[in-house]
Amino acid sequence: MFMQSRKFHRIKSCLAALVLLSAAVLPATAAAKPAATSTAPAGYDVVVIGSEIQGALLAKEAVKAGLKVLMLDPRSKPGGELIQGQMFFLDDVNDNQKRSLVQGEIKNLLNGYKAGTIRNAADFQKYYNKVMQGIPLKSGIVLDRVDTKETSSGKMLSALTYHGKDGVKATIQSRYWVENTDYNALSGKLKEARIPGMETIYNSTVPDYMAATYMLNFKNVDWNLLHQRILEDYPLTNVRKKYGPNTYVDWHFATGFSNITNRYATKDKQLRLRGLNASYQKNGQVIINGLLIYDVNPADPKSVESAVRKGKAEAPYILSFLRKNIPGFAKAELNGFPEYLYIRDYNRYETKYVLEYTDLMSSRMFWDNVSIGGYSIDLQGTRAIPTGIGFGKPDRYGLPLRSFELKSYDNVLVTGKNVGASIKAYGSARIMPTTALAAQTIGIILGRERSKRLDDLNVEDFKRIRAYLKKDYQISLQ
Repeated sequence: MFMQSRKFHRIKSCLAALVLLSAAVLPATAAAKPAATSTAPAGYDVVVIGSEIQGALLAKEAVKAGLKVLMLDPRSKPGGELIQGQMFFLDDVNDNQKRSLVQGEIKNLLNGYKAGTIRNAADFQKYYNKVMQGIPLKSGIVLDRVDTKETSSGKMLSALTYHGKDGVKATIQSRYWVENTDYNALSGKLKEARIPGMETIYNSTVPDYMAATYMLNFKNVDWNLLHQRILEDYPLTNVRKKYGPNTYVDWHFATGFSNITNRYATKDKQLRLRGLNASYQKNGQVIINGLLIYDVNPADPKSVESAVRKGKAEAPYILSFLRKNIPGFAKAELNGFPEYLYIRDYNRYETKYVLEYTDLMSSRMFWDNVSIGGYSIDLQGTRAIPTGIGFGKPDRYGLPLRSFELKSYDNVLVTGKNVGASIKAYGSARIMPTTALAAQTIGIILGRERSKRLDDLNVEDFKRIRAYLKKDYQISLQ
């Protein structure tokens, strides 16, 4: 028995050796599937979360300066509200002397928009692609984990783990991180205090947000007829008496008509057709920013999908109404549907300085300005305030770098609608040209001030920064 057992074990040992040898020489396709994870963390200078145009402008400047940049987009397609939401409406920002305050790269987009050379989806896509050129982008990622650590001055985000469409996880590190989504994909994980929103306007404690918009596309619109009919009703006081406040039509844009649209009852009570804000794109094509959708949670894909579905379902009824009630729309047809929404407002988290209404109305300038604002304080509707509310027009005011630095963190920046501002101040500061200039300026500073942390920049540094911004980029921040 003992001899048989020894022989048996020798056979087992030989077989085991053969198995190991076979595994060593088998081709890779026959080997066991590796675990879905990456190796050591990759290091970057700037990682931007989200592909909104503001963060793209920041990333562009960082890339031009030679920094190592990565853009991670949780959405499946890049472009955010501008491209996927088709927010093809650009507001000029002026001081009270009607002087434009729009500066930087975004001015090229605004000028093209006003001239009619950038007006439809293809035009905007071409512009966006040009900005994105050279910026490494990964779309459809999921943020799995953020790692933070304490510092002498607060906290820092030390690493981030995400996975892509293939399920493979990657952990990365970066000197700076940038929140650039419209739903706080990054900053919502960092446990910063939320800045109170629309609920404060009517003394509620339940978080509330301005309505989103679903853009409406039409073709076969006779814009000349619309323009002519409105001219026939001049003077302007008579036009506005007939069609509603702020009604105006020129060769490119039309606004107002609330006396007419107020007669339209949506099929779904989550939706409301406000006064029209229409842009004539080209060749009978018109896009309207007018269909409000309340209570959309942009952080919840099901909420977004439901809102888009409801917007699409409502569009044929709105078309029928416009055909009967708005000059030039008698033969109009629907012209496709956006895949996303224009999100005006969601959670904003405390920054190192939270811009206040009094800052705007007193024309306050800051030592660390990164943008200049001046748009009217415009808070769009919620269920509680269906028609929205305004709080006047500031002249010109500064937006400090500190309003784009997350309060407790040394290395987390925010862009676009994540700007640190009270709700009244946000009504003006949220406008794209204003936040776009801030993002571009921050990108320039990141590239040119590498020897210092942003937190360490002082008054004297910003005197020097303002000088080269004006000389090299024609950006004036005073």
